[in-house]
Amino acid sequence: LQVFEPNEFDIMLVMPVARLQLDECDDTGAYYYLSFKRNPKEKYLLKFLDEDGKLSAFKMLQALRTIIKQEVKNIKHVEVTVKRKKAGSPAITLQIKNPPAEISVDIILTLEVQQSWPPSTQDGLKIEQWLGRKVRGEFRNRSLYLVAKQNKKEKVLRGNTWRLSFSHIEKAMLNNHGSSKTCCESDGPKCCRKDCLKLLKYLLQQLKMQYTKQLEKFCSYQVKTAFFHSCVMWPNDTDWQSGDLEHCFQKYLGYFLDRLQKSQLPHFFIPQYNLLSPEDKASNDFLSRLLNYELNNGFPIFQE
Repeated sequence: LQVFEPNEFDIMLVMPVARLQLDECDDTGAYYYLSFKRNPKEKYLLKFLDEDGKLSAFKMLQALRTIIKQEVKNIKHVEVTVKRKKAGSPAITLQIKNPPAEISVDIILTLEVQQSWPPSTQDGLKIEQWLGRKVRGEFRNRSLYLVAKQNKKEKVLRGNTWRLSFSHIEKAMLNNHGSSKTCCESDGPKCCRKDCLKLLKYLLQQLKMQYTKQLEKFCSYQVKTAFFHSCVMWPNDTDWQSGDLEHCFQKYLGYFLDRLQKSQLPHFFIPQYNLLSPEDKASNDFLSRLLNYELNNGFPIFQE
């Protein structure tokens, strides 16, 4: 879904863990403290426990960063550097200098846990009308992913929180996005779902470049979440015919604008988690005004 040059890549470094105890650390249902149930098979992870017996994301990221810095020294034919640590970021970023372009690679430490999804996800992933009940069941049977992500709401920032991640499911939904199995396959009918998502991602990226400070609270994940909700609201392939791109895009943008106005965008997998908090109402209104201007003036930003 990259909309500019393909110069940014995300790689999940997945570590399988048999079982973990998950304790919610706030009311979002997205952030957890992790600890081991009884004697873990993964003895090597015990050194990453903090004084309360919780698995410390901070300690694990630190250890991984050390390993990566060491390995990067052995790379001879390309200039690779490890970028400075960004506070609260779950990623270790490599900068790779090599003609024709410079690329950056985010390595994201991810735990893959073979256990059922936590209760906060129970009412999420409402895809029955769109992709079917069977597909929802298959998705929910997949492993649980947790990324080393600092929860900014934590009273004492100790760096031992982990956030649920569903990027493996999101990727599967984007790759098989049709209510019919042949949607967008080589000999099947084409739809414009992905094009709509790319357009709104591009629109947000362009606006963020112009209004960096005012729009710092926004990220492409909110656009992607609104997209999945739109796919559920308009579940049929006929709702997204490739010839109707303009109409479909405006419908999807209209939904996103409605969410901004209400400061309410439920996480697609964790409905209680609001991705557009009312505390950021001023930012939400600001983006809403910019998007309305674009919509009412034939999207001048696309002509630039």
